[in-house]
Amino acid sequence: MIDRFMRGVKNALLRGPATLLSRHVSALPITVAAFAVGAAAVIAAATGAMVIACALWLANRILDGIDGEVARIRGESSDLGGYVDMLGDAIVYAALPAAIALDRGDPAFTMSTLVMIAAFYGNLASWMYLSAILEKRQQTDPARTTSIDMPSGLMEGTETIVLYTALLLIPQWGVAIALIGAAGGGVGIIQRLVWAVRTLGSEPGR
Repeated sequence: MIDRFMRGVKNALLRGPATLLSRHVSALPITVAAFAVGAAAVIAAATGAMVIACALWLANRILDGIDGEVARIRGESSDLGGYVDMLGDAIVYAALPAAIALDRGDPAFTMSTLVMIAAFYGNLASWMYLSAILEKRQQTDPARTTSIDMPSGLMEGTETIVLYTALLLIPQWGVAIALIGAAGGGVGIIQRLVWAVRTLGSEPGR
């Protein structure tokens, strides 16, 4: 919901570290490092080390922001880099809440987490295909700073970072937090479906 605003803030905050790193390393190794740190967060969460998992999760998000900025500084933005970045994000975003549920061993929390992951999967699908359609129609935002256009919705990256951080640090509210995430993902699906019906439904022969 607020990613378009936060992306500019994030880029400004990370430009200094990214400029320093860009003198020594390209973006792709940072992307791989971000995934490795995210995987470590998943392992930490699965073993109950939630504070460590949270620190690693936030480090994963910082590295995920730095790699794109490094690519832009070095003039090396690429489809491959964007693809690897997105793939790593999708894996960590699905595995982290599953790891938290594995450690908790609470049926209510596990069920609410599964519902949230399913909603997030649908939310992801709802904008990824629309991104392809926008590329096909050449209707992308020329001012974007991401590899692909990401149609807005209620539950985006910023909201997910806050939500997962809360899941890690406030376990007693885990069921409610997961259900809030599921509801946000569901609203995002509906938002983009409404946009698609209004925009694509008027095509000839459709």
